[in-house]
Amino acid sequence: MTFPAHPHAGRRNARILAVCQGLYIAAISIDLTLTALTGHMLAPNKALATLPFALITVAGAAVTWFASLLMQRIGRRAGFALGGLAGTLGGLLSVWAVFHADFWLFCAGTALVGVFQAFAQYYRLAAADAVEAVAKARAIAVVMAGGVIAAVAGPALAAWSRDLFPLATFAGAYLMVALLGAATVALLLAAYRDVPDVPADPGPQEADAPARPLRVVARQPIFVAALANNVVGSVSMMFVMTAAPLAAVACHHTIDDGANIMQWHLIGMYGPAFFAGALIKRWGLPTMLGLGMAVNLVSAIVAISSTSLPAFYAALFCLGVGWNFMFVGGTTLLAQSYRPAERGRAQGAAEMLRYAATALATLAAGPALDLYGWQAVNIAMLPVVALAAVMTAWWVRSGRRGAGDDTARATA
Repeated sequence: MTFPAHPHAGRRNARILAVCQGLYIAAISIDLTLTALTGHMLAPNKALATLPFALITVAGAAVTWFASLLMQRIGRRAGFALGGLAGTLGGLLSVWAVFHADFWLFCAGTALVGVFQAFAQYYRLAAADAVEAVAKARAIAVVMAGGVIAAVAGPALAAWSRDLFPLATFAGAYLMVALLGAATVALLLAAYRDVPDVPADPGPQEADAPARPLRVVARQPIFVAALANNVVGSVSMMFVMTAAPLAAVACHHTIDDGANIMQWHLIGMYGPAFFAGALIKRWGLPTMLGLGMAVNLVSAIVAISSTSLPAFYAALFCLGVGWNFMFVGGTTLLAQSYRPAERGRAQGAAEMLRYAATALATLAAGPALDLYGWQAVNIAMLPVVALAAVMTAWWVRSGRRGAGDDTARATA
């Protein structure tokens, strides 16, 4: 295998993908902020009002596996640009649908935004694959940090642009989605370049080895630990986050309070990416993953103990931080679990499982809150996080194949 001629090519790509991550997060934040309201406005039957919102996740889950295999064949640059183009078309279709009050066309537009989301989920893995083993965690954190400002700016941009066209409420916001998708395509085509993958073990045997069956890759303790942290971190975060605004209102807080709680949650999700790589260097991956689980535990304890407004702020902020630590660490493990020839299937399987589990958690959050209450929603996550801890301990005991102490503690 031939590695990049310029050692900084992978790091440069990570910075470009961080900007793409910011553009994507801003676009998806607009869609997630307004789609339920727009669906209610356009739906011929109000029972269908949440269908456009659901299609973002459903389309993303359906495309995730194929997106990974496609990029293995045509390259990340072309694949990511295709995803950005889908986001652009989705935004434009949504604008047209709002102007013409066409609910089903609006559904097609939000589904295309889900396709954009499916491709964008691989930004962090593309950054990790393009650098040496000791720099993978840092590259992932750089990409994740790109979402910090966008996570806060996206809802603000949605509020500013929704009345851009007075005769078509929300059309302006979807125009912003299209423009952000187009900016992503332009940046990728102008600045991003595909570079050969750098395996976790760069020895000649590993680099030239043929692809193993997916079942062999998936049985590795390092892959199981990666999947456990990525899936559990996302499921616990989405399950509690989806219920949080409804729970806040039910506890006699205002809708604006709910919005502010979610902003602090988003800061918790993306803010730690600025120093997550440094913490992995200092403490190692096992400690970092354990810290993420511990912060999730703190979030649950705070939420169970009180329904005051400060408790909601603290619980949702901690929930975001715990997700970030588990997600950055889990992604680092995933990037070290496969050979270059196995990338498409391994990443596709891991992301598809994460998407499916997250979609189920999102759908279950509302009914669980209605039936059992806010405290029960948080209690339900404790055994799930415990399962991730068991799977991570199995990897640690197995010798952390593909991610030894030196790798885990090294930095770019």
